[in-house]
Amino acid sequence: MTSPSGEQYEITAAGYTAVVTESGAALRVLSYSGRPLVDGFALDEMSSGGRGQLLMPWPNRIRDGRFSFGGHDHQLALTEPKRSHASHGLARWAAWTLEEHTANSVSLVYRVMAQSGYPWTVDLHVLYDLGADGLTVTQTATNLAGEPAPYACGAHPYLCVGTPANGALEQLELTLPAGTRTLSDDRLIPTSTVPVDEAHDFREGRAVGTVAFNETYGDLERVDGVATATLRRPGGGPGVALWVGENIAWLLLYSADDVPGKERRSLAVEPMTAPADAFNSGTDLVTLAPAGEPADELSVTWGIRAVSAE
Repeated sequence: MTSPSGEQYEITAAGYTAVVTESGAALRVLSYSGRPLVDGFALDEMSSGGRGQLLMPWPNRIRDGRFSFGGHDHQLALTEPKRSHASHGLARWAAWTLEEHTANSVSLVYRVMAQSGYPWTVDLHVLYDLGADGLTVTQTATNLAGEPAPYACGAHPYLCVGTPANGALEQLELTLPAGTRTLSDDRLIPTSTVPVDEAHDFREGRAVGTVAFNETYGDLERVDGVATATLRRPGGGPGVALWVGENIAWLLLYSADDVPGKERRSLAVEPMTAPADAFNSGTDLVTLAPAGEPADELSVTWGIRAVSAE
């Protein structure tokens, strides 16, 4: 029997172990010295709630699956029927092709063919690389079409500190270097961006407590171009950190309070180059130049590492 997520590609280095799947080039497992760093999914399961998936050529939602670009109107399939949106791109359920697999790294590729709603052909590439600093992920898109193409990307890891358990999130401490957050309507489409209020300000690090997350954070504070969010046990205990490079301006946090059986057991910290509905709002939307021209390609980098107890 083939696993629901297809072929499994394990990589190891410096105490880290990761497993990447053929389906969606998803990160199914990441651990350090046997301690889980992400809340993934089992070998005999398919990803649920976007766990570990790559979100390309757009992250999150496009309202009603409709947008206009280059003077033309487009209609995407509604892949989130509950809210009637096109959700999380076109590659997260695709069978990605293995490019190279070494002891500590794996790269996969997938070609998004021109199709109804997204009439551009775009090559997608991902490299997962393990080392002493943990996991580094590089996502790349290259426009093969003769016309400019709209593009944004993201990923959907759920961070955890050890074995996930329902309610475990309450006791953990979150450090989130974000000065703003988006407010959304009842269909989870952003309506405005505001400074973080006291309840949502985690810049100094504090217990998550009862705060429920399903929103995007921006205005990220950086050190040498890198912004880092950290989740750890209280009192300087062990934890996990997710960092993003300069091309990633947004982090969406989601605590799955609305998912029975998985509520508040881990925290999705989703690196995104643009917020939800960027194909309509234009916020941080990238235009890939026609094939062969400068700026026909975009690469972004993010990663996850273990945090030791103080």
